[in-house]
Amino acid sequence: MRGVAQDSPLFFFVVRIFIVGTRIELLATALENKKRLDDFLFDRFSGLSRMYLREIVKNEKCEVNGRFENIGYKIRRNDFVEIEIDPTRGTAMQPEEIPLEITYEDTDLIVVNKPSGMLVHPTHRDKNGTLLNGLTHHLNRNRNGSAVIRPGLVHRLDKETSGLMVVAKSVRVHRVLADHFKRKLVEKRYIALVEGLLKENEGFIEAPIGRYADLKLWNVKDDGKHASTKFWVRDRYADTTLIEMEPVTGRTNQLRIHCTSIGHPIVGDIQRNGPAFDRLCLHAWKLSFRHPNGGEQLNFETLIPKSFVLRPGPSI
Repeated sequence: MRGVAQDSPLFFFVVRIFIVGTRIELLATALENKKRLDDFLFDRFSGLSRMYLREIVKNEKCEVNGRFENIGYKIRRNDFVEIEIDPTRGTAMQPEEIPLEITYEDTDLIVVNKPSGMLVHPTHRDKNGTLLNGLTHHLNRNRNGSAVIRPGLVHRLDKETSGLMVVAKSVRVHRVLADHFKRKLVEKRYIALVEGLLKENEGFIEAPIGRYADLKLWNVKDDGKHASTKFWVRDRYADTTLIEMEPVTGRTNQLRIHCTSIGHPIVGDIQRNGPAFDRLCLHAWKLSFRHPNGGEQLNFETLIPKSFVLRPGPSI
């Protein structure tokens, strides 16, 4: 064999990828043995966001040897993986120099105050101008050839919701924080301006939430998943109320849905019959969690957006 000494050890591994429309077939190699399924997919599709790939597994669009497995499944050599993806899906790896309000940052994580109107991650329609585009630039601007840092989303905020988010800088930190969220060790508090005057100074909202497929809308649904929210009145104005909320559960659009369900939609939530305004008046103002390295309790707070308190006029 030309160019190779005869006594040199040779190592061969074959990567098979067959693309048929949006369904892709993969064969795991010896080098990928014992990798978690989500890590395996992330390595193979590094241009796609980890959260998107996890959603694919959760939505049963990924099979391993003909079976649906969870993201923690340990890959074995010669595992046959079939996955259905959108190859044109936007990627968070396109860095953009976007102004970010950074509340805290260390070697493991970053806490940012996301503005209203900014998407958290790219979609098939909006590939630029998202929080992850900006974080990808910020985290890698001085790397000078070092390994690229991919921002890892642990939780989300709607495009029109502003406020605090924590983002991991490594796979390990992402797993620890995700576990803390799952075990409800993270405290999240929101401020909202709602239509009308709430009589109670505090309360508890319970209403199941589900998706209406025909309407492509999440709302209160009898056969939906259990959802509960705590709230406290912070101030009352002429025709609106400023409230603080804590989502006990974490359903899609939960706070917006629950406010509407008690007859007090959030100002700016036109989709759910809230009064028109120049933004959705919902802000994640407080975030508390344990640091993934050492367990130190971290507490962050932001100011209430001025438009929430300037719009209503004098309090009553």
